[in-house]
Amino acid sequence: MRRSVFLPVLVLVLVGLGGCLLGPNYVRPTVETPATFRFESGEAAEIANAAWWEQFQDPVLNELIATALADNKDIKIAAARVDQFLGQFVTTRAGLFPQVSAGVQAGRERESQSGPIPLPAGLPPVFNDFQQTLSASWEIDLFGKVRRETEAARASLLASEEGRRAVILSLVASVATAYINLRSLDQQLAIAKATTASRLESVNVFTLRFKGGDVSQMELAQSQSEYEASAATIPQLEAQIAQQEDALSVLMGHNPGDILRGRQLSELAIPVVPAGLPSDLLERRPDLLQAEQNLVAANALIGAARALYFPSISLTGLFGSASGEFSNLFKGPAKIWTYAGSLTVPIFTAGSISGQVKQAEAQQQQALFQYQQAIQVAFQEVDDALVGLQKSREQLMVLGRQVDALRDYAKFARLRYEGGYTSYIEVLDAERSLFNAQLSYTQTTGTVFSSVIALYKAMGGGWVVTAEQMTHQTPQQEGSISRKGGDAIVELPR
Repeated sequence: MRRSVFLPVLVLVLVGLGGCLLGPNYVRPTVETPATFRFESGEAAEIANAAWWEQFQDPVLNELIATALADNKDIKIAAARVDQFLGQFVTTRAGLFPQVSAGVQAGRERESQSGPIPLPAGLPPVFNDFQQTLSASWEIDLFGKVRRETEAARASLLASEEGRRAVILSLVASVATAYINLRSLDQQLAIAKATTASRLESVNVFTLRFKGGDVSQMELAQSQSEYEASAATIPQLEAQIAQQEDALSVLMGHNPGDILRGRQLSELAIPVVPAGLPSDLLERRPDLLQAEQNLVAANALIGAARALYFPSISLTGLFGSASGEFSNLFKGPAKIWTYAGSLTVPIFTAGSISGQVKQAEAQQQQALFQYQQAIQVAFQEVDDALVGLQKSREQLMVLGRQVDALRDYAKFARLRYEGGYTSYIEVLDAERSLFNAQLSYTQTTGTVFSSVIALYKAMGGGWVVTAEQMTHQTPQQEGSISRKGGDAIVELPR
C-alpha cells in the first residue's frame, strides 16, 4: 500500500520541481532613444517597406540586385549558419525528453577450460549469445538547466536568422551603391573624353595658327598642356571603372567581368526619403534584433550555470531478453530488465561552478553593452545619412549653378580672346575650371544617390523581407522561423 502511494507522490514532487527555473527572466532593457533626428525628412511614407531600389527606374539595377540576392556567397554562408544553429537548437531541446534506444546483439564465444575458475561439468566451452534490448534514460530537468540552455539555443537561432537578414540588407545597399558609383565614373569618363576631344581640336587649330605666325609657341604649349592634363584622367577613370565592375561582379556571386549598363546617372530617379520615429529602428534593423537575441541567449545561460549548484537526477531503464539459443530468445525465461535512478549532488568543486556563473554573468553584461552600443550606432548612422543627404543636395544645387556660370565664363573668355581683348591664359583657366566643376557635379550627384541608399540601409524596414524572398535560400530545411507581430516563432520538424 505504501509503495502504491509513494510512486504517485514522487511523480507529483518531480513535476512540481520541474517548473523551477533558476536565473533571471529576460526583460528588454530600457533604452534611451532620441525623440527626433537632428535632420528629419518631412515626407512620411510607407515606402521604407517597399523595394526602394525599383524607384531608381532602372531595370538593369533591378536585375543586378535580383542576381546578387540569388547568387551572392555571403548570403549562402549566412543561410548555412542558420541551418547550423537550427540543428544546435533541436539537439539542445532534445535533452528535455527521455532518450529511447533499441539494440540487438548476436555472438559466439569460447571460455577457457584452463582458467582459474573451471567450467561446470557438462557445460561446453563454446556457446552462443543472443540479446535484444530496449533502453531509456531521462535526466529530469528539476532546476531548469536544460530549459535555460534551450532558451539560449533558441535565441542564438533567431540571432543567426537576423544576421542573415542583416547580410541581405547590406548586400542590397552595396550593390546599389556600387552601381551608382559605376554610372558616376562612366559619366566622368564621358566628360573627360569630350573635354579631351575638344582640347585636341584646339591643339590642332593652334598648331596651324602657330605655323602661320598668328600665335606664339607659348600659347601652343599651353594648349598642348591642357590637352595632356585631361587625357591623363581617362586611363585613371577607366581603371576605376574596371575595378568597380569587378567588385560588383563579386557582389553578384560571379567572377570579375563586364557589367551591363542601364540608364545614365542623370536619368535615374531619386527614391523617396523614408520617414519614421527613431524608436522604429528597434523593430526595423536586423542587426539590432540580432544583438537583442544575443542578449537573450546570454541572459538564459546565467540560469543554466546556476543550476549546476543543485542536484541532478537521472532515470534509466532496460528491458529485453538474452539466451544462448535463438529459438529461446523470445520465451519467458530469457527475459531481462533493470531500472535505476541516480542522484548527483556537487559538494566540492573548488570554485568551478561559481566560475561558470561569473563567466555567464560577465557575458550577459557584454551582450547588454553591445546591444546598447548597437542602438547608439544605428541612430548615428541614420542621423549621418540624413545630414549627408541634405547637405549633398545643397552642394549639388550650388555646383549646378557653378557649372552654368563657368560654361558662360568659358564661352565669353574665348570670344574675348578671339577678339583680342585678353590672353589665352584666361581661356585655359575658364575651361580648366569648367572641367573640374563638371567632374565635381557628377561626383556629387552620385553622392546624393548614395546618401539615399545609406539612409534606407540605416533605417532598415520591411523591404528586407521583400529582398529575403528573392534570395532563393531555404536555410530552415528541417524547421521554419516565422514572425507574428513582433515575436519570432520557431517550428520544429516532426
